[in-house]
Amino acid sequence: MRFFRIGDKVVSREKLFDALDEILGDREAGATQEEVARAHGVQRSFVSFLESLGEVRRGARVALVGFPVANAEEVRALAEEIGVDFTLVFSQEERESIESGSARDVFNRLLETLATLRDYDVVVLMASDWRIELIERILGAEVVSMPLGQTPLREDVPVDLKELRSALEGVMSSHEERARSGRVSSALRDAAERAGRWGTSRRS
Repeated sequence: MRFFRIGDKVVSREKLFDALDEILGDREAGATQEEVARAHGVQRSFVSFLESLGEVRRGARVALVGFPVANAEEVRALAEEIGVDFTLVFSQEERESIESGSARDVFNRLLETLATLRDYDVVVLMASDWRIELIERILGAEVVSMPLGQTPLREDVPVDLKELRSALEGVMSSHEERARSGRVSSALRDAAERAGRWGTSRRS
């Protein structure tokens, strides 16, 4: 543990960070600033100050999905840097590792991912043309497409980081949050009925 001697007090950095995690976690879960302040024994203005101090951006909830991406690590790092809310980017090798599971596990993971993506206002999607068209039909969120090539696409494709940064920053600055919807699209229900077909498909 890292301690700081400040006058007659000894302050633990780990204890401080744990408290910050709990405060911000409660706020993310939906508690008001006043409720969080009471729960943690601090002033509401302190909670507000923490949020302002750590703020990266405001606006729409944005997800980034891409596969198969040659420079996946760099893309993930860029997404983290500029504050993308949810990132799912992987290379062909990582993709094949996922697809090597049982058809049931793969399909369940697909449905969970699609359900998660529906909570975001905008999905920036980097994939083959067929995948983009399909996901656009399934999702209720707005989809900003960045095609990586034509289907079938089984080789890694490098993503232009400058172009991606420009697209993400444009999306983040020009979209407002929408109300969350619990509805499931008819396309998603249709996909559930074709679980076996999806598990054996070789299309990209």
